[in-house]
Amino acid sequence: MTHPIMYDDDDPLLARVRGICLALPEAAEKVSHGRPTFWAGRRTFASYGVHGFGDTRLIVRPVDAEREALAADPRFSVPPYWGASGWLALDLAVHPGLAGDWSEVVEIVEDSYRRVALKRMLAALGG
Repeated sequence: MTHPIMYDDDDPLLARVRGICLALPEAAEKVSHGRPTFWAGRRTFASYGVHGFGDTRLIVRPVDAEREALAADPRFSVPPYWGASGWLALDLAVHPGLAGDWSEVVEIVEDSYRRVALKRMLAALGG
């Protein structure tokens, strides 16, 4: 079954997310379930798209030590299907990064990437 496309290539938020994700060593983008999904090797580290009731979400898997604090933050929610495996969704519409500060998004995406990246990718990233 083919999934409908659930994003707009001209979306400026998607452009920012792509820039962050694809700047990571050997990161790649594929469309999965109608959404841009970002991969390190054979594993997903982020997904972007319209989820639920039209809200724009970035789904990532934070490090375990930070997951509880992020889950308590009202900008984050537990996404259906993904949440059981530790993933969280950041509502980009309420994130202050829209005003220009994307450093937190960069950090969260890098943490998610580090969870799945191969050793050579981590070495290229510097860690």
